[in-house]
Amino acid sequence: MRLFSSVTISCVSNLKELKNQFLEYLEIERGRSLKTIENYDRYLSRYLAYSTLTSPSRISEESVRQFRLYLNRQPGVSQNLKLKTQNYYLIALRAFLKFLRKRGIESLSPERIELAKVGARDLDLISSEELNRLMKTPSGSSLSALRDRAILELLFSTGLRVSELCSLNRDLDLSREEFSVRGKGEKVRVVFLSPAAKRTIKEYLNKRGDVDEALFAQLGKNVKATKDLRLTPRSVERLVKRYAVKAGITKKVTPHVIRHSFATDLLENGADLRSVQALLGHSNIATTQVYTHITDKHLREVHRAFHGKRRK
Repeated sequence: MRLFSSVTISCVSNLKELKNQFLEYLEIERGRSLKTIENYDRYLSRYLAYSTLTSPSRISEESVRQFRLYLNRQPGVSQNLKLKTQNYYLIALRAFLKFLRKRGIESLSPERIELAKVGARDLDLISSEELNRLMKTPSGSSLSALRDRAILELLFSTGLRVSELCSLNRDLDLSREEFSVRGKGEKVRVVFLSPAAKRTIKEYLNKRGDVDEALFAQLGKNVKATKDLRLTPRSVERLVKRYAVKAGITKKVTPHVIRHSFATDLLENGADLRSVQALLGHSNIATTQVYTHITDKHLREVHRAFHGKRRK
């Protein structure tokens, strides 16, 4: 991504220049991840390319409506773009308009953009029995088995995102039951190690013979000594999928599914939603509330205790 223009925002009327300065604002002032910035760049660039507008004052409800129709119909694409995906474009555009308004630049009011209504999010979940099978699948005392057991235990113990797990270094203080992790938006939170996670990490590290700083490293004869040994998120996803198949689980299992299991396990055992929000690193409680409709044991117990008692 190129550096943004040194021209002050008050003197800029070109939308492409303003977009670039908005992306810099996200990176420097808001601390958003490079991946988020890349996504916003893609969404906004597509709107600008479609609308052919060059001035912020020309952005109108009609131009946004036409863009939404374009996204929904997707010429040349057999399947329509999902409403959830369409909303990503609108969220980026709305954030850009808020940025313009904050700097006194005339444009469409961000409140004029309404998101499409989407159905409740479906969670990919596995049962406790399936989770236990998955955890036990990496067997043996080989370095790869020890590493993979440690990965699975750490994912379930902490609820880490796969990107957060891959960024960990091997200098974790295992004498403690907690450590800090830097998550989305560069926000730091504390996560906690279960006895099983601590044990498996120690066993794995004790058998490591390399000096790479990554906690979870690539293994095998084909790995070059000069290469960065750190596992990638994609590698961990493939690893989890392979063990799920070996465990006889027919559902799709990913590191994020284990994160769901972490959250539902806490809620089903009485944890409050705010605490789970903090442990997951969610900025908004609404993101965490997706779990409540499947974990409210009290409502299930009320239904079982009081429903249908007069029926013969």
